[in-house]
Amino acid sequence: MYTREQLTKYTYFDETLGRRDVSFVLDPLTGLVARQYILGFVKSLIESGTPFTFGMLDLDNFKFVNDAYGHHAGDQVLMHVGKTLSDSLDGLGIAGRFGGDELLWVNLRDLEYADKKAFLNELYTERRVLRINIPLDGCSPFVTGTIGCATFPTDAGDYEGLFATIDKTLYRGKTKGRNCYIIYVKEKHADIEIRQIARKGIATFMCNVVRLFELAPGLKNKLCSAAPVLIDELRLTDLYYVGESRVMRAIRAQGVEERVDDIDNLMNDEILATNEPERIEARCPVFYGVLKKREVETLMVVRIGMDNAPTNGYLLCAEPHSRRIWQEEECAVLFFLAKMIAARIRIDGEALE
Repeated sequence: MYTREQLTKYTYFDETLGRRDVSFVLDPLTGLVARQYILGFVKSLIESGTPFTFGMLDLDNFKFVNDAYGHHAGDQVLMHVGKTLSDSLDGLGIAGRFGGDELLWVNLRDLEYADKKAFLNELYTERRVLRINIPLDGCSPFVTGTIGCATFPTDAGDYEGLFATIDKTLYRGKTKGRNCYIIYVKEKHADIEIRQIARKGIATFMCNVVRLFELAPGLKNKLCSAAPVLIDELRLTDLYYVGESRVMRAIRAQGVEERVDDIDNLMNDEILATNEPERIEARCPVFYGVLKKREVETLMVVRIGMDNAPTNGYLLCAEPHSRRIWQEEECAVLFFLAKMIAARIRIDGEALE
């Protein structure tokens, strides 16, 4: 939680607080500066012509944390991220809460692209603000976030333009798969509008997957034709499939063939998504051994099958060295592809091998 001494070294807060207690300007949950006052601080810097970098941090899939672990755990995550973010800005600027799971930050030091990149890299690495497991009572959720940022006056000359610019870069980061940061670069982003980014969203992506799937002859070719688009869009290392012989094969890497005879013991539903694959060892020791050998830390498995009919196989995203949280739309796309494969198997009677 910010102290009076930390805030009043900035003219805006010195004038705002006056004789008031510091809690007057703080968010009661996180101890960061409340929305009204972090935005007031930004406007004061613009009015005085003070250069600064302004950013927004949006926690990825925060609803999953609340739904899976409870709102108390969600509050603890927000408090932890807020604390580590404000600590990272100590001596550089101020962090505030915009609302919900969105935080704002002002950095008065890092104004050039290389410096902004170094600062943001630190948030995801040694500063341990994001891409970390946060130990809580009874759980340890893996927390990632998406950041968009821009600099005054280089990227925008007024408050409305600056806020619109960081909103655009944040949205761009979300469409790239989240868990990343986007620094505004005029040559890359000046002509992009949010509605243009949205048009290139999940609907367009799924249309491309369907088109490539339908055009290719034969079930194996259909999968191999559509999968590279999915691999690139979801930023996967590879996409794997398991056919009726229960052999796990890769789409992109050649020669990957691993028997996973006990994979059927894994599924109680159509989709399993986890960043704790060690939890499946008791049920599927053979499959878990394959994952461990490949140093998989994040797993999504989708059943290929129709209704209550026998399972024809599985699609797998198995990411090494990455504690990724799968987004709902990512699960939906893989589920959709699995159902297209299952429908084709039912129509043509062709096995996936």
